[in-house]
Amino acid sequence: MDCAFMTEQGLFNYRVGAIILKDGKVLMARNPQEKRTFYYSVGGRVKFGESLRDAVLREVREETGADCEIDRLACIHENFFVDDDGLPFHEVAVFFVIRPNEDLLRLENGRLTDQTEAGEYLEWIDPHTCEATIYPEFFRTIDFETDHDFRHIVTYE
Repeated sequence: MDCAFMTEQGLFNYRVGAIILKDGKVLMARNPQEKRTFYYSVGGRVKFGESLRDAVLREVREETGADCEIDRLACIHENFFVDDDGLPFHEVAVFFVIRPNEDLLRLENGRLTDQTEAGEYLEWIDPHTCEATIYPEFFRTIDFETDHDFRHIVTYE
């Protein structure tokens, strides 16, 4: 069971995110079935009783087909936003930098993830030049390859 629940005010969501880097680009997902074009981090909800480390490794495996290792804990992101359907979210996401291995580095743009019902695709995105919306937005401003500081980020959208 996912660690997410409805309240009278909206949805609380507990998730993990993977920061997978290659040549100045980050591996991100997109869903062409969405009303608007945007990219989001590889990752997903933590399951009840699952450690954050296990959750991010599971999500990376599910979405890329690759087993990998964690390099380091990068940040905690508290995100308050309203989704496209008008539902308010209070989301706590924990992001890990993933050590890229050969399986991850061989992934090509447009590879369909294992979540075929969602229609998701993986793409290597340069967050500094991509004109589409990127979630989380801080991928545009933090260079996780050279900046190893741990961060606590709070976003109100």
